[in-house]
Amino acid sequence: MEKRLANWGNYPAISCDETSFSQEDQIQDFISSHSSVIARGNGRCYGDASLASHSVSTLKYDKVLAFDIETGIFECQSGITLDQILNIIVPQGWFLPVTPGTKFITIGGAVASDVHGKNHHVDGSFSGHIINMDVITGNQETITCSANIEADLFWATCGGMGLTGIITRVKFGLKKIDTAYIRQKQIKAKNLEDLIRLFEEYKDYTYSMAWIDCLQKGDAFGRGILIVGEHATPQELSEQQRKAPLHLAQKRKLSMPFNLPSFTLNTLTVKAFNWLYYLKNTKREINNVIPYEPFFYPLDAILHWNRGYGKAGFVQYQFVLPLEKKDGLVAILKKISDAGLGSFLAVLKVFGKQDSLISFPMEGYTLALDFPVRKGLFEFLDQLDEIVLQYGGRLYLSKDARMKQEVFWQSYPNAQKFADIIKTYNGKKLFRSIQSDRLLLTQ
Repeated sequence: MEKRLANWGNYPAISCDETSFSQEDQIQDFISSHSSVIARGNGRCYGDASLASHSVSTLKYDKVLAFDIETGIFECQSGITLDQILNIIVPQGWFLPVTPGTKFITIGGAVASDVHGKNHHVDGSFSGHIINMDVITGNQETITCSANIEADLFWATCGGMGLTGIITRVKFGLKKIDTAYIRQKQIKAKNLEDLIRLFEEYKDYTYSMAWIDCLQKGDAFGRGILIVGEHATPQELSEQQRKAPLHLAQKRKLSMPFNLPSFTLNTLTVKAFNWLYYLKNTKREINNVIPYEPFFYPLDAILHWNRGYGKAGFVQYQFVLPLEKKDGLVAILKKISDAGLGSFLAVLKVFGKQDSLISFPMEGYTLALDFPVRKGLFEFLDQLDEIVLQYGGRLYLSKDARMKQEVFWQSYPNAQKFADIIKTYNGKKLFRSIQSDRLLLTQ
């Protein structure tokens, strides 16, 4: 069915023929009659990685295949969302081993993006918790792969943006929990140097992230709020919470009903938001116990929040720099501050070591920023790309909507090896996207 499709950033938007399937033979029939397709989950990647002229929606392929509540081994079809999985596993005392900042992505999308979370420095990315999975490759063969079996296919699929084939089944391990709550600590940092020091001071916490005010200068440059947390024990809950420690009351969600006018997002409104957000913490340190949802998924409480960036959409710019290249972080934040292009959502996290083929994380600091699409933005982001390359960093493919191909090939050291594996399993370039063509991976 022909439709207008865009991912979460609402940029770019294209006309696309989209089909869905609930049985594997249906997807086999579809790909046998098309010369190019790309799998698409819930459309929560930000750019064009799951956009193509022919799209295959996995959302109806969403069954739970097995769940061992004793060992925490979960097996499912690729179209199920993290939200659906959480509703099943949390009441049984289990949690996702790794989760990004939204629960509205599919498990197939989690693998294709090799998602990371607030605990990468402790638990790595999602690929480290996969036991095995099935992938329909370009020759229409379903191959079961793991870190040790058909390993080249496995590692090229984890973070490979769907270019090795369509993920249909994933088996992975969960994390044991005793409650559905998080013991949270928030600490205000007066500037970037203070914030980096706090990351180091609280590095033993399982979960950590920070919000940064991108528009501050002088002594307050890079000020922010570090947020760390652990899964709460029953003893840490209130008397009321202890009555049902693994169950949360359903809360009514807000919704952004329409696209806001583009003029509502400007330097003044971003400055005002940042000022209020920083001052909302009246104390330097705040400790409390909260449900897991506002800790891991604060924005999921506002449905369609992406409409707040206007009809033209937005791009999320996420980069990582090596741990020892903090000067690069300073250079980029200074560039943003000088240009007055601050972001409402500026999230800083620290990555641990990771040895993988094409996944985004490396040991270092990663910053994610949202920018409304407007005149001059892409030229400005090209300048940020140069700084990222200068300091040995790279951009997250799952967030990318405009990176130039030379930036990708210079910043991903295994890019050629990845391209060679794509040729092995997708030699006829059956699986391709706007992004993969732009980056010369499937051209």
